[in-house]
Amino acid sequence: MAQTPQTERAEPDLSADADWNCLYVDGDWHGPGDREELSVTDPSTREEWTRVPAGTTADVDDAFAAAKRAQERWAEKAPDQRAQLLQRVAGLLEEYEDELQELLVTESGSAQLKSTVEFQTAAADVAEAATYPSRAGGDVRESTIAGKENLVKREPAGVVAVIPPWNFPLHLSIRAVAPAVALGNGVVIKPASDTPVTSGLVIAKLFELAGAPPGLVNVVPGRGSEIGDRVAGHPDVDVVAFTGSTDVGRQVAKQAVDTLAFPAMELGGNGPNVVLEDADLENALSGSAFGTFSHQGQVCISINRHLVHESIYDEFVAGMVEKAELLPKGSAHEGNIVGPIINESQRDQILAYVEETVEQGATLETGGGTVDVDGVEDSLVVEPTVLSDVEQEMTAACNEHFGPVAPIIPVEDDEEAIELANATEYGLAASVWSGDRNRAEDVADAIDAGMVHVNDQPINEEPNVPFGGMKASGIGRFHGDAIMRELTETKWISVQREPRQFPM
Repeated sequence: MAQTPQTERAEPDLSADADWNCLYVDGDWHGPGDREELSVTDPSTREEWTRVPAGTTADVDDAFAAAKRAQERWAEKAPDQRAQLLQRVAGLLEEYEDELQELLVTESGSAQLKSTVEFQTAAADVAEAATYPSRAGGDVRESTIAGKENLVKREPAGVVAVIPPWNFPLHLSIRAVAPAVALGNGVVIKPASDTPVTSGLVIAKLFELAGAPPGLVNVVPGRGSEIGDRVAGHPDVDVVAFTGSTDVGRQVAKQAVDTLAFPAMELGGNGPNVVLEDADLENALSGSAFGTFSHQGQVCISINRHLVHESIYDEFVAGMVEKAELLPKGSAHEGNIVGPIINESQRDQILAYVEETVEQGATLETGGGTVDVDGVEDSLVVEPTVLSDVEQEMTAACNEHFGPVAPIIPVEDDEEAIELANATEYGLAASVWSGDRNRAEDVADAIDAGMVHVNDQPINEEPNVPFGGMKASGIGRFHGDAIMRELTETKWISVQREPRQFPM
C-alpha cells in the first residue's frame, strides 16, 4: 500500500496539545489520508481532545514488513548499542515527565496520584530493560560425549506485537516494548482505542527521539474489531504481548497460536483481599481502600472482593465506608483521588453490577451513583461504593467489576477464606492481612494466584519480579528473567572439539 505523505514535524511536542492524528510506520508519521478517523475523548470533560487514523490491515502489513526488515539489522547490533538506545529513552522519559503525566490525565482520566505512579513504573521498566542486552547471554553446558562442548544461546524472537489496554496505557505498553527492543526484536504496537496516544504514539515518539532506526518500533491505531485479528495472527509475528480481558485474550491467543507465535498474556482478575481477625485493622483498612479505589478500581490487580473475618466484619465495613466517603472525587484535572471511568459503557456496567448485587440481597452502605462534575452533562465519575452482606455468587463479587466498588464478604475461618478466594476462574493477584506471618504465608500459599501480597494491598509491580497470573488470568510472565525468556529463542549449538568414534 502506498503510504500517505509524511506529516511535517517541528520541535518535539509530546503535550496534550500536539497533533497526534498520525500513525507511525517505518520511521515516518503518516496522516489519516483517506482512512477513517477515531475520536479520542477526555473522560473528565467528555470532550474530544484529538483524533487518530483508523489503521487498516494494509497498514498492519506495512508495519510488520518494516519491523521485520529493521529487526534483522537491529539484532546484529552489539549489546551496548541496544542498551544505549534504552538509556536514551529513559532520559527522554525524565525530560518529558510533565507532558507524559498531562497526557495520562487527559486521555485515560488518571488522577495525579495514579499518573505519577504509572510514570514512575514505566520509567523503571525502561531502566530495567536497558540491562537486558548484557544479561541475556547464553550458557555452556557439560556434555555426556567426550570432547563435545554444548553452547546454549539466546537469540531475538523476531517481531513482537504489543496490544496494550487503556487503564495503564503507558506502563503496560512500554513494559513489553522496551524489553523487546533491548533483546533485539522489532515491534508493532496496536494501541488501545481509548488511549492510542499514551499506549502507542507517544512511545513511538520517544523511540524516534532516542534515535531508534526506522521500522524498529511501529504504531498502527485502529479498531480491534477491524485490525486486531490481523495483528495477533500476522504471518510475521513471533510473540504477541497482550494485556486485557480474558474473553478477548482467549481470541488473541488463538490467533497467535495459529501462526505458532508465543502468546504472552496478562488477562483478567477477581482479586481477593483476605483480612484475618489478628490483622492490624487500621493498616489493613488503609491498604484495602488503596487497593480498591486507586484509579477508580480500573486496575487488573485491584481488590475485587474483601474476605473479612466475621469477628471484625462490622468494624471493617464501617472503616471502608469512612474511607470511601472521605476520598476526593471528580475531574482528574482537579487534584482528586477518584477520577472518571474511561467511557460510558464501562461506567454503566459498573453501576449495573452494583444494582444487581443489591437486588440479590447485599446492602448498599455508601455510593452506588455518579458524582456531578462542573460543566459535564453526563459524568463518568462513579462514587466510591461499599457493599456489605455480600455472598460470593453475587454479581459484583463473582465478576471483575473494574470499578471503585468494595463488596465485603464475611468468613468464619482461614479455610473458608481460602475456599472463597479460589472460587473463581481467575488467579492474578491477591492479598492477605494478619499479625501472624506464618499464618498469613500459609493462607497465601493456598491461594491460587500468580501474585499474593502479605500485609500489603495487591497493586504492586516491580520491574525485576515475575508478573502474571494462573488459571484464566494469563499465560507467561512479564519482567526480569521471565520476559527475557519469552522474547527470545533458545538455540543449542554443540561443537565436537575432538574426533568422535561412530558405530557406522
